[in-house]
Amino acid sequence: MTEYLITFNDEWVPEHTAEQIQEKATAVRAVVDEMQAEGVLIFTNGGLDRSTAICSVESVDGRPVFTDGPYVETKEHLGGFAVVDVPDDAAARHWAGRLATVLDWPQEVHRFRGPGRTRRTDSGPE
Repeated sequence: MTEYLITFNDEWVPEHTAEQIQEKATAVRAVVDEMQAEGVLIFTNGGLDRSTAICSVESVDGRPVFTDGPYVETKEHLGGFAVVDVPDDAAARHWAGRLATVLDWPQEVHRFRGPGRTRRTDSGPE
């Protein structure tokens, strides 16, 4: 199995009313439940809070330097994501398509490098 990151850019999401967001949340919950039932979902979030970025960090002289919020040059902001473990690109595209359809905004699919698996069990890494 291969791990994929399915993401959307916050700028791709048009303004919604609270009722519309609730409808999207209900629709996407059904897809997330299906991903869990299929055993492909590693992790997802409920969407990132677009009003705040906690901080940015960069290395200066070998030490981390933290600043509030994102860099001013940042044009794109991660709006939300899901990490799935599926057999191939086609399966990752399937789930991204399901998310794009219920949310009605674009998704991107990225394959993680390398053979490592990130899931953990109570006894440690798989």
